[in-house]
Amino acid sequence: MARHPAARGLADDAAVLDIGETRLVLTHDMLVEGIHFLSEDPAEDVAWKLLSVNLSDLAAKGAKPVGVLMGYGLTGNAEWDNGFLKGLKVALSHYDVPLLGGDTVKQPASDARALGLTAIGSCALESPPARSGAQAGDHLYVTGPIGNGWAGLQLLLEGKNVPAPLIASYRRPQALVETGQKLAPHVHAMMDISDGLLIDAQRMAGASGLSLSIALDSVPLSEDFKRAFGDSEAAHINAATGGDDYQLLFAAPANLDLPVPAVAVGKFAAGKGLSVTFGGGTIALPEKLGYAH
Repeated sequence: MARHPAARGLADDAAVLDIGETRLVLTHDMLVEGIHFLSEDPAEDVAWKLLSVNLSDLAAKGAKPVGVLMGYGLTGNAEWDNGFLKGLKVALSHYDVPLLGGDTVKQPASDARALGLTAIGSCALESPPARSGAQAGDHLYVTGPIGNGWAGLQLLLEGKNVPAPLIASYRRPQALVETGQKLAPHVHAMMDISDGLLIDAQRMAGASGLSLSIALDSVPLSEDFKRAFGDSEAAHINAATGGDDYQLLFAAPANLDLPVPAVAVGKFAAGKGLSVTFGGGTIALPEKLGYAH
């Protein structure tokens, strides 16, 4: 039903709504207990993650956050609620964005928590970058290490709490708001990596009507990731399909003088489909390219 032009065909990170000379960027993401966060995750971290994943969508459009609205269910656990509020206050201060309102409801204590947040941003660009703007010959770039979020989740599922940077990547992802604003005027297409590099890159290529080849061994891994999970082909596949990264993924000409550090991991060409190489040779696509609802 979302057929208004602002919805961008529901094929982008956010809606872009023009109101006179004002260009609003709007997004709404939810977190569900047991799906997007563990029941054992601290409430403070869940609040941080709820805000960050929404602001990451604004970052992918080069938008400046101007406010958020939150939907919250009270289950009768005052300790959890207070922890969530404490974490939310810290996150709002970190990103310098105000809470404008929302809705608070009573929720059965037996239900999994389902939290929603709407983020509102503004963008001065006439056309904030969409997923669909990549051009043949463009390189595909990522702004930083891939796989840390997946790694943090695996460690927690194994009952481990170290290395701390990997745990923090899963529980407290960083929305690259300033990075997105610097990139947006220069790139042809951009999105954030939430479901996995391969599946999100495939979405960008498909939306742009192009084929895409990714050199999996070019995908950057952090030293913490490599110490915990290695630097093999399998490790790179896990990193590129795990999701929860929130790095920015963008298409730009190979000769562009980038305004921020980034790593080229692939190339767009005429045609369609995704191919992956490792060590210079083509490998079979993983059965699962990333997280699918």
